[in-house]
Formats: sequence, C-alpha cells, structure tokens
Amino acid sequence: MRLTSLRTRIVWSYGVLIVLVVVMLGSLFGTLVWNYYYSSAVSSVLQRAQTEAVLHDRMIADEPIKEKARYMLQNMADGTAHLQLLTGSGELVVDSEGFGGGGVTLDTPDVRQAMAHDKGIWRGRDPVTNERIIAVTLPVKEGDRVTAMFRYTASLVTLDTIIRNILWLTVLVGSFVVLLFFAMSLLIANRIARPIRNLTKVAEKMAEGDWSRRAALNDRDEIGRLADTLNTMASELTRREKLKEDFISSISHELRTPLTSIKGWSETLASGDPADVEELNLGLAIIDRETERLSGLVEDLLDFSKLYAKSIVLHPEMLDIRKPLGETLWQFEARGQRESVAIHGETGDEPLLAKVDADRMKQVFINVLDNALKFTPKGGAIYVQARQEDGYARMTIRDTGCGIPPEDLPHVTEKFYKGSSQRSGSGLGLAICKEIVELHGGVFRLDSAVDAGTTVMISLPLLTDAQQQGEQQERA
Repeated sequence: MRLTSLRTRIVWSYGVLIVLVVVMLGSLFGTLVWNYYYSSAVSSVLQRAQTEAVLHDRMIADEPIKEKARYMLQNMADGTAHLQLLTGSGELVVDSEGFGGGGVTLDTPDVRQAMAHDKGIWRGRDPVTNERIIAVTLPVKEGDRVTAMFRYTASLVTLDTIIRNILWLTVLVGSFVVLLFFAMSLLIANRIARPIRNLTKVAEKMAEGDWSRRAALNDRDEIGRLADTLNTMASELTRREKLKEDFISSISHELRTPLTSIKGWSETLASGDPADVEELNLGLAIIDRETERLSGLVEDLLDFSKLYAKSIVLHPEMLDIRKPLGETLWQFEARGQRESVAIHGETGDEPLLAKVDADRMKQVFINVLDNALKFTPKGGAIYVQARQEDGYARMTIRDTGCGIPPEDLPHVTEKFYKGSSQRSGSGLGLAICKEIVELHGGVFRLDSAVDAGTTVMISLPLLTDAQQQGEQQERA
C-alpha cells in the first residue's frame, strides 16, 4: 500500500501542479485575447466616433433636430458603422439606414453617460435588436445643454465567435497538455516506484534470512546507489554471518578440547593406581594447563561480551606506561626461551606518563605478545620498543613470524575473525585489544607482510604537564 500510495502521491502532485499551471496560463491567455479583441473593437468605434465629431459637430450643433437628421444621413452615414441620432433625452430619431425611432427611448449606460455631458462607451446586448454590440455615444451641445447625441454601434457577433473559438481551442490544448503530463507523471512514478518495489521484495527476502538475494542495479541514480548499498550490506552481513558461524564452530572446538582432556585425565586418575606418582603428576599438570587455557577462552568471551554491550568500565590512573609493558616482557621471557624465540625490549629512560587502566593495558600487551610468540618460529625474534612521539606513547611490537596474508590483514581486528590460520584461539584477542586501546583514546594498527613478520603499533595519548599537576593534586 505504501508503494501504491507513493506512486499516487507523485502522480497527483505532478497532476495538480500541471493543472494549476495550465489553468493559470490559460486564464492569462484568455484574458489577454479577450481584452485585446474587445479593446481593439472599442478603440476602432471610438476613433470613428471622435473623428466624426471633430468633422461635423460644429456644423450641426445649432441646427434643429430634423436638420441634424438630414445632415447625418447625407454626410455621416457611410455603412462602416451603424449610426443613430438621439434627442437630448435619449429618444431615437433616426438611424443610418433611414428608419425613424418610432418612439423608442434608449437607456443604456453609454446613453446615460452622454446625457451627463461625457462620451459614453458600453458593450452589451442591444435592447432593440437583442444583438451584442459595442456602442459609443457622443453628446451634441448648445452651450451647456445636450441637444442631441450621435450613437455609433458595431456588432460583436463575429468577434464573439472568433473569441469563443480561440477560448475553446485554448481549453482543448490545455486539456491535452494536462493529460500528457498526467501520463508523463504516471511513467515517472512507475519508474521510481518499480525499483523501490523490487528493493522492498529483496529486503523482505533478506529479512526472512535469504542473504543470497541481490537487488538489480538498473540506474546509477540515488535509487541505484541505494540498491548498491543494500547489496553491499547483504554481502557484509553474509560475511559476518559466516564469520559468526565459523566462530561458534571454532569456539565450540576450542572449548571441547580442554574439557575432553580434563574429563579424560580425571577418569584416568580416578581409575588408575594412586601409587603411580609419575602418572598422577602428568595428569594434574595437563589438567592445570587445560584449565588455564579454558579460563583464557572464557575470559575472552566475557571481555568481548562487555565490550560489545559497551558496559566495560575502565579504572584509569596516572602511571608510566612502561611499567605494565615491562612486567609483560618479564612474564614472557621464560616462555620465549622455552620456544627458542628471542624477545628484545627497549623501553628507554624517559617516563611515558598516561592515564590508563593498568590491568587492561597489560591484557593488551599479553594478547599481542602471545600472538607474536604463536606465529614466530624457533630461532625467530620479537622486538618491543616504547618511545614518546608527538605527545603520544608509541609502543611497537614486531615479530619475524609468518606474517598475515593481505586478504586477511584488514579483518584480523574484527570480531570472530580467525583468517586462514589453524592455530588455536577464540579469534577475539585482537578485536578486544583494539577496543580497549580505542576506549583509552588511542590507536591500534597492524602492518604485516607474508614471511616477513607483523608489526603492531599502539599509540596512547600522554598527559600534559598541566594534566600531571592536576592528577598529583587529586592524589594529594
């Protein structure tokens, strides 16, 4: 119904606009035609009457009415206009065809105006012939008294027919224009509504879970860009849905593995010989390791849940960012030696004071270093550097591992993404790191090249001198 309503609104909006424009222009044209033809007719009769008045008025002003009639018939009647002689009271004496008035008295507006010592002009229906006419009446005066009046008239029958035909033609043309534009507006409305209807159908299928549907790109206009955006959104949602499914499958596997080991060794120890100390110690060590691994996976899931819900709470304090970084390096040195990976740290002598949550930043460093160790082969190295640069603490963690393929690099910090790697893990570590760093107002960035290694750059804003003084005063 909304699409039909949209099409209807477009058609009626265009239609009403065109009707108003056509009616306005048609009315203006009709008024101009009406005024032009009738004004021309009035001007013609008036000009004739005034010319006759100039030529003959003085010669007959003092003559008796009968002499005026005779003079009129002999000198003023030429057949181009119907001429009437009236008395000063409006009674018809004679007309240009020689017929007497027969006691007819004219009381039209032009006659009354002439009786008031002014020329009279009137357009209307003749009371004698019942014909539409233009009448111009001029007074003939003796001093201040109107003794007679000459009335010039012209028929409007032919002129009315011409104007009527023009107006009817205007109405027909206007109606044709309105119908033409109604048809054009219907075509335009259909052209707009049809792709929207198609987009709606595709969106409805997507809402039902069919992400394989795509909108057709017919034009590169706004609707075409909307269809392109919808297709892009569908592709992205499809990709994210696949990532989520892969993540669920992966995390299920990751959770099942330590649980299986814990359950298996628990059953083995329960049914085994309690006196076998070697087997007992091995089983307990495996259970401890798998429990720690399981705990890490659960922590990742909890952190992700909090970050996704925007409910994570930071507890920032002013500290030297080198402290949590140094503690993390010391923590990983033993592991690096076990895995034959050299870890080189260079934190400098200058304090890097920032307002951060020490535990969360340590979590970031642990995740990044853990990833670096996972993907760096024996004999490789990890280089950690911390320095001050443009008001930021720049931490760089570079390894000489296998690197990240170019197609995976833009997505490795996305939620659920594990890329082509088959290593164990939740696929949430880097996503959580990026979220934590950005919550601190910093920047988390990766650069990598296949078989050359990966570099993680973490930038955190340093406290200014004024901010450091403020923090110290608060502590005091």
